Amino acid sequence: MKKRETLIYTILLGSSLLLCPLRSTAQEKKTATTEEKATVPLYQGTYVGLDVFGLGSKIFGSDFTSAEVSVEVNLKNRFIPIIEIGYGHTDTTDDETNIHYKASAPYFRIGMNYNILFKKPHLPGYAYGGIRYGFTSFTYDVDAPAMVDPTWGNITVPFTYNGVKSNAGWVELVGGLTTKVYKNFYMGLSVRYRVRTSMKKTGNTEPWYIPGFGKNKANHFTIGTYSLIYKLPF
Repeated sequence: MKKRETLIYTILLGSSLLLCPLRSTAQEKKTATTEEKATVPLYQGTYVGLDVFGLGSKIFGSDFTSAEVSVEVNLKNRFIPIIEIGYGHTDTTDDETNIHYKASAPYFRIGMNYNILFKKPHLPGYAYGGIRYGFTSFTYDVDAPAMVDPTWGNITVPFTYNGVKSNAGWVELVGGLTTKVYKNFYMGLSVRYRVRTSMKKTGNTEPWYIPGFGKNKANHFTIGTYSLIYKLPF
C-alpha cells in the first residue's frame, strides 16, 4: 500500500513540475501580448507623398499626366486615413479620328487604408488594402473635322465645343505596399480598381478624360500611384 501511495505521489509531483513551466510560459505569453497591445500608441506618424508615376506617365505613352500629393496618418499601425489632392491634364489628338480633346482640373480623393501586417511592427513598411472616394469638377474642349451634312450635300457642320462644364465622382478599391528606403524616406506602390458613380454630360458630347479618374469608362483597373514618401519627424 505504501509503495502504491508513494508511486501515485511521485506521479502527481512530476506532473505538477511539468505543468508549472507550461502554465508559466503560457501566462508570460499572454501577459506579453496584452502588454504589447496596450503599449501601441494611437499616433504612429504622418506621411506626405508625391506621386511620380502620374508626373512621368507621358514617357510611357500615356495621353494624360497628373501631379498628386497625399497626406496620411498612421493610427495604431493599423488604420491609415488618407487624403489625395491632385491636378490632372490632357491635350491630345486621336490619330484615327483626328478628334482633339483638352481638359485640366484639380481633383481629390479621401479614404482609408488598413495595414494587413499590423501584427508585425518590426517590418520596414506595410502592405494594405483600402478604399477611396474621388471627385472632380472640370471643363473640357473637344473638336473634330467638320462633317458634311448628308441631306444638303456640300454644307459642312462644325464639331467644336469649348468650355463644356462637367463633374464626376467615383469609388476606388486599393491595394499597395509601402517600404522604408532610408531613415524617414519611403517608397510606395498602389494598384486600383475604379468604378465611376456619377458623371455630368451634355446632349451633344461627353468627357473623354476625367481628371483623377482617367479615361471615361464605367470601371477600369490601373496602376494608381508610385510615390516618394516622407515621414514627418514628429
